[in-house]
Amino acid sequence: MPRPEWLAGRRTKEAQATDGAMWTKCPKCGEVLYRRDLAANLFVCTRCSYHFRMKAYDRIASIVDGEFTELGADVLPGDPLSWSDRRSYPAKLKSDRERSGLSESVVCGFASLGGRRIALGVMDFHFRGGTMGQVTGERITLLLEEARREHVPCIIFAASGGARMEEGMLALMQLAKTTAAVSRFMAEGNLYLVVLTDPTSGGVSASFAFQADVIVAESKAMIGFAGRRVIEQTIRQRLPDQFQTAEFLLEKGAIDMVVERADLKGTLVRLLEYAAHE
Repeated sequence: MPRPEWLAGRRTKEAQATDGAMWTKCPKCGEVLYRRDLAANLFVCTRCSYHFRMKAYDRIASIVDGEFTELGADVLPGDPLSWSDRRSYPAKLKSDRERSGLSESVVCGFASLGGRRIALGVMDFHFRGGTMGQVTGERITLLLEEARREHVPCIIFAASGGARMEEGMLALMQLAKTTAAVSRFMAEGNLYLVVLTDPTSGGVSASFAFQADVIVAESKAMIGFAGRRVIEQTIRQRLPDQFQTAEFLLEKGAIDMVVERADLKGTLVRLLEYAAHE
């Protein structure tokens, strides 16, 4: 798949900062993979089909038809609590910006998919573990509000470790904020789709990630609220081996479908087509 022009400059900067090694090892099967081959295979191991975590702009390029117009990029995080432990919060943000090439844990904007205009939000675990802070919630809310005004479907890819502790209650407030934005959006009959990727947990799983018309998950993605160890220590029982995997949640009826990454774009196109013909 040719790389869109809007992505070329961003990926070049990312490559200079983070792609020093040409090879990487699959954490599941140990296969040594050439990075370019891995990227061409949508970051899925060619030997065992392990799904590597994708960066936001790589994810966007794999889904949209062509150009992507970003929304909310000028909304940037501050330091509302003057947080500091071993490092200050601004220092942590600076480090993550340099490593990931992002300014926050979510990238939002508009594009076309299967010839239909959509609003698209993509969370990235490489920035602060995909945690949801004020700006994450604000960007997702802006996306939903603009999609509601334009009456276009909204698709959000979730990947998160929960709310951002450095922003305290201000981060937790984003659960209510995004939930309200989703409710307003869906109340007017707009289509809302969510794709749960590895991992989706904490406040994100307790808010906008589970409010969709259709909830899709990538194969083997870890999905839940609290961590496995916390739950086991609380209930004093051993949980099933597949607990909190996408396949386990599908079996229990918590999500609607599990899709391999290679089939994801086609699945989303079909869902948009079904909704358009209702």
